[in-house]
Amino acid sequence: MVKTLRESKAKLSELVDTASRGEDVLITVRGTVKARLTKVGASADSFDGRAWIGELRTLQEAVKGRKKPKLAIEHILAEYRADRG
Repeated sequence: MVKTLRESKAKLSELVDTASRGEDVLITVRGTVKARLTKVGASADSFDGRAWIGELRTLQEAVKGRKKPKLAIEHILAEYRADRG
């Protein structure tokens, strides 16, 4: 099914229902396909928030000791201007 962006805005609920039944919905802007609504796969249905939080904590621990570079905007601009010469 192909719908324009204007049609999609007006009937979003209906298009989501269509996509949830397995039919892809292509959304066009000025005749060019820009987006696709599609049925959610099994991996998204079985999202485990606890596993995601565990991954996030592991990532936080990995970057905990790293220091942020402290560059002032003035320094960055000065380097940029020097490069432009």
